[in-house]
This record gives sequence, C-alpha cells and structure tokens, in this order.
Amino acid sequence: MNKKYLELAQRRLDNLTKPRGSLGRLEQYASRLAAIYETLTLAIPKKVVFVFAADHGVAAEGVSAFPAEVTPQMVFNFLAGGAGINVLARHAGAEVVVIDIGVNYDFNDLRGLIHKKVVHGTQNMAKGPAMTRDQALQCIEVGRELVGQYADMGFAMFATGEMGIANTTASSAITSVITSKSVADVTGKGTGIDVDAHKRKIGIIERAISLNAPDKADPIDVLAKVGGAEIAAIAGMVLGAAQRSLPIVVDGFISSVGALIAYCMDNSVRDYMFFAHMSQEVGHKAILEFMDSTPMLDLDLRLGEGTGAALAMTILDAAIKIYNEMATFEQAGVSDSENS
Repeated sequence: MNKKYLELAQRRLDNLTKPRGSLGRLEQYASRLAAIYETLTLAIPKKVVFVFAADHGVAAEGVSAFPAEVTPQMVFNFLAGGAGINVLARHAGAEVVVIDIGVNYDFNDLRGLIHKKVVHGTQNMAKGPAMTRDQALQCIEVGRELVGQYADMGFAMFATGEMGIANTTASSAITSVITSKSVADVTGKGTGIDVDAHKRKIGIIERAISLNAPDKADPIDVLAKVGGAEIAAIAGMVLGAAQRSLPIVVDGFISSVGALIAYCMDNSVRDYMFFAHMSQEVGHKAILEFMDSTPMLDLDLRLGEGTGAALAMTILDAAIKIYNEMATFEQAGVSDSENS
C-alpha cells in the first residue's frame, strides 16, 4: 500500500464541503482504497465474491446441527442463485463465483462450478491431521491463482465466502492455537447446536489440538492439522490480493481465520484487508484483536457465504462516491473554517 496516496487522498477529503473527519471511517476507507490502487482517481470497481466449498471430516463427531450432505446441497443452491450470498451480491453489483475446493461429493462437469478439488473433505481432526501439509499448500495456491486470473479479467475488488458443514469447529481450533485463547473462549454454537452439543464440540476441539500438537509458529502446520480446505483457499486469496495490490473484503469468522493464516505468513497483507463485520461467533473478536482490526459493520450476522462482505462492498462504494462526487469548498463557493 502506497502511503503517499493515503496522504494525498486525505488532503482531498479534507477539502470537501464538510467539517474535517466528519464522515469518519468512510474517509478512511476512501483514502485506503486510493493507497491500495495507487491512484487519486477512484472508480467503482468490478467486484467478485469467491465462495469456496469444502467438507470437514470432524462433522462425523456431531459438532453441527446440520448433516454433511448440506454442503453439496448448498453448492447447488448457490449456482441456482437462491442463497443469501446471491441476493446480497446482486444488491452489491458483485459476481458470485463458486469453487469446489474440497467437497466430499462428485459434481462431475456441473456447469457454473469452478472445479478445483484438492481433497474429498478433510480427515477427522479428532483422530489425526485434517490434511497433509502439501494439501494445505495446494489449497492456498488455488486461492492465490484464482485472484490472479480474475484480476486479469478486470475484477478489482474481491470478497471472501465459504460453505462447509463443521467449518466453525476447524476455525475455532485454529483461532485457539494462534491467539493462545482457550478453546472455550473462542468456540461458538455454529449452526445453532444446543448446550450439550456445544460442550461436546469444545471437548472435540481440545482433543484435536492435543492429539495433533499444531505449531503456532508455523501457520501452515496449524492449517494442515486442524484447518480446512476452504480456509486455506481464503488465505491464498488474501495473499493473492496483496500481491496484486487489490483490496479484499473479508467476511465473518471462518473467512477471518483464513485471513489470520495469511497474516501470520505475511503481516503486510493487513493493509489490503477490509474486515466486513463482527460475527456473532465468539472467536471472531479474538481474531480481530490479534490483527488489531476494526470491523466495518455489526449486524449480528453469522451465516457466512460472504454475505457480510457483500454488504460491506456497498459501504466501500459509498466511500468512493463521497470521494468523487462531493464538491470541494472552492468548487461550491463555501468558506472553509480552516482558511477563513
């Protein structure tokens, strides 16, 4: 991110017909976008949401209120345009791209689906590593390469999305290891499990961490042992967006875990990330605190799919329009209190 453009963009914002700083974080978003794009001529970008779908072997432990079959069923729903992310992406003017990175289902040549399967679901992390290190790296590379491909097609703002039954279990495990918070402090109820199932979920995560002994100093080791294919692909997305100097809007808890992995690999990626919202999942706060980041929205969301990120994209569009369309004091013939 080019700090020179950050300062120049803020100078323009300070000259708009308003008290300085009165549009709060909208001004920060506009200046950050100018610094990321390295331009003082902002335009509404071509936007895309990547929804990575993958299954988790730990679902066999009963950690979700929904069965594993829901993952492929939701892939069909995404492709039919009937899911929450489809609705909100249409509202944001963003394209939805659905990627099979690790669903335990054979989609054959299903039209509209991006076929990038690395695993047929992860292994059950309560009994051993979820993935091999090589599989985790392959998933990261898929995310990175897709960002590059879509950037070459003219897309200039990316949002993370995911679908995978039991992925809050993997996400809580990663969060606990990397932030050093207790499993109980970062584990929520996911799809809406009851109290007994929640206690069992905590116990399963604790067992998985103890069994696999992931090395918190090695984010790939953590990802491979207690993570998921879609989480790895999102980490790759973040790395790819930073490499191309493009903004990436990070959705809720699971997506932020992917961002956390990328951040632990390269702290500089934080400059390119906009955290869309504060999830109701309790572990999300720990991740945001770890990366010293403030979410854009707080709407009690916990769906995933990229829904919060799609909404946040509309806020970034608003910031760009403020930057472009508001008159300066000179243009409007209004006295600037700083200079009057």
